[in-house]
Amino acid sequence: MKIFKTIASFAFAAGVFLSSSVFADTVKIAFIDPLSGPFATTGTGGLAQWKFAVEKLVNEKGGVLGGKKMEIVALDNKMDGKESLVQVQVAIDQGIRFIAQGNSSGIANAITDMVKKHNKRNPDKRVIFINYSAVDPALTNDKCNFWHFRFDANADIKMDVLTDIIADNSAMKKMYLIGQDYSFGKAVAAAAEKYLAQKTSIEIVGNELHPIGKVKDFTPYARKILAAGADGVITGNWGADMVNLGRSLKESGFSGPIYCYYCAGDGITKTFSAAGEGMLNVVHEGAMNPTNPELVAYHKEFKAKYPAADLNQARIMTATMMIAKAIEEAGSADDVVKIAYALEGMEFYNDILKTKVVMREKDHQAIQNVNVSVHTKDIDIDYDNSGYGVKTYATVEMASADSPTTCKMKRP
Repeated sequence: MKIFKTIASFAFAAGVFLSSSVFADTVKIAFIDPLSGPFATTGTGGLAQWKFAVEKLVNEKGGVLGGKKMEIVALDNKMDGKESLVQVQVAIDQGIRFIAQGNSSGIANAITDMVKKHNKRNPDKRVIFINYSAVDPALTNDKCNFWHFRFDANADIKMDVLTDIIADNSAMKKMYLIGQDYSFGKAVAAAAEKYLAQKTSIEIVGNELHPIGKVKDFTPYARKILAAGADGVITGNWGADMVNLGRSLKESGFSGPIYCYYCAGDGITKTFSAAGEGMLNVVHEGAMNPTNPELVAYHKEFKAKYPAADLNQARIMTATMMIAKAIEEAGSADDVVKIAYALEGMEFYNDILKTKVVMREKDHQAIQNVNVSVHTKDIDIDYDNSGYGVKTYATVEMASADSPTTCKMKRP
């Protein structure tokens, strides 16, 4: 009996040792976004892009720190704030040091608060929050913290660029604002009001927020837009809400320009198809068209592995490579303080997108080129396997590089 216990104890210890060794050789990033429910298409699309970027841009090149592989651990938050925090804790309990999330600024606000408190209470188990798509400006202003890094341009930066384009359209007299009723939707509306007033004499004939993920038929909203005589629409809608809004606008006969943040791929491009030609104007980082040989090759391999997904979040490539670089510079995959210091202020050149990105030190906001692209068939890289995509016609280089911030960051 005693011998059996000794053998069992040895086997258990060996198992723990092996498990720890395997874990030590893997740098894990927890992907916490919707993988079920109405926004699952957006979440699964982002997950595919993260997995491919990690394999292609890090693991195939030898990993980090002399051979450590990166791995994406997918955790479904069901697009729910409380569930998101549960999944963050699951990741922390597994020893994961990197939390990646992007869908919903409301959820991002909750995560950044949790990470800040957790890191203060648990200095030996600190984590970094990789925000790849939540663009509420508050996250890098009043709510900024040392552990949060945003790789997408925030709502104010994007609206500043978008309204430059709108201001050049002399036919635009009346604008309708519509968005989701949470922090991001409100931020888009506030930025639109601000910049339209500064740059144009355009009249805002509607400013409406709707419940996020709850409206299936946007026909009543489309009718309001038509009745208001709007020449154009500005929306921050994304995922199912953008698909459904687009479908209702299309079916109601609206033909004016739609200025949008996340209106390419994830079913949206296919919904508009020919009817969206020249109609959708999307503001974004990471130009896909025109292409270059490196981007074409990357896209070809991505589609071979994930044929149903779109390569529509270029920032995921950049985030992956910058995290890997920060780990190398820190000389550790566990010392998140060193990694965070390596990330802030980092200047990085993405040789696939042919663009520079700077992680601004004072607020951890990525500064990069911001583009405005139009929905068209004149492209090389399409979305939704529809033959349509977006082609860039205007670029602001290193947009808002000198923009002010209210961030007062405390560093460890």
